[in-house]
Amino acid sequence: MATPSTKPTPLLKDELDIVIPTIRNLDFLEMWRPFFEPYHLIIVQDGDPSKTIKVPDGFDYELYNRNDINRILGPKASCISFKDSACRCFGYMVSKKKYIFTIDDDCFVAKDPSGKEINALEQHIKNLLSPSTPLFFNTLYDPYREGADFVRGYPFSLREGVHTAVSHGLWLNIPDYDAPTQLVKPRERNTRYVDAVLTVPKGTLFPMCGMNLAFDRELIGPAMYFGLMGDGQPIGRYDDMWAGWCMKVICDHMGWGVKTGLPYIWHSKASNPFVNLKKEYKGIYWQEELIPFFQSCVLPKECTTVQQCYLELAKQVKAKLSKVDPYFDKLAEAMVTWIEAWDELNSAGQNSEKKPNAAAK
Repeated sequence: MATPSTKPTPLLKDELDIVIPTIRNLDFLEMWRPFFEPYHLIIVQDGDPSKTIKVPDGFDYELYNRNDINRILGPKASCISFKDSACRCFGYMVSKKKYIFTIDDDCFVAKDPSGKEINALEQHIKNLLSPSTPLFFNTLYDPYREGADFVRGYPFSLREGVHTAVSHGLWLNIPDYDAPTQLVKPRERNTRYVDAVLTVPKGTLFPMCGMNLAFDRELIGPAMYFGLMGDGQPIGRYDDMWAGWCMKVICDHMGWGVKTGLPYIWHSKASNPFVNLKKEYKGIYWQEELIPFFQSCVLPKECTTVQQCYLELAKQVKAKLSKVDPYFDKLAEAMVTWIEAWDELNSAGQNSEKKPNAAAK
């Protein structure tokens, strides 16, 4: 007769923080309770700091509002966006854990084609704990997943892979579209569940969405700055894009990998396309110059830490993108301020000694 099994300890229970930016009560956590309750939450409250945000009972969390950000960072709080979900990166900065998972409050538990609820956090952890293959594409996608392997012709010298820095998840229901696409396809929903994880190849950029994202904070944390967006800024909804472009250039330089695909979440709510267009319209023009900038960006071999890489990127942003708009002068200065603030709050040097992966050279 089978004996009742003890409940397994959740993966990385004491090594991972869940970061949630919000302006509302977090009722959505009830749906995630079976998966999130064992973990520590960092809630970054945007907007009016006098508003009380309600969190369901039973969760271990700390909550920071704008007053807390100003108190902790002082003048350097200027680098943290206000009235924009980009404020989530403050949670990355104050975390003391090795890994971060960040999710938006309109993202619910999705189901796979069999009807089983998807533990998105568990899949992200599996992605991060297995290597990536950015140097040579495997046609069976992630060779480290159960039931897959390296295909014939894949070099044995590259099969060890490299560290995975970022796991980028996807969404069922409401796709992450820009405003023009929302306007021409208002009823479109993503119903396709693709059971695949793949490594984004070295030298390839991608549009990183911040609503279902996990990363190795000790490895790449200082590069996960979501920029200056929202209140007082000429652009919004490009916070995660900016972070993704910067992060990918640095991962390529350092020899680390980025995975995309599983896990899926259920994105429940479409944002207003007319409001989005107002936030995005400059970015839609600017990205035609920003992306070639990042594609051609070369970091000198003397940059051997993420902080050094990021400060070099800030220098190149100031030198090459200020002609696009004076905003980029301001953004480059905020990038420097971000690194200074990160180092002040993480003075033990846990992020400063991460060396490039030998496979990258």
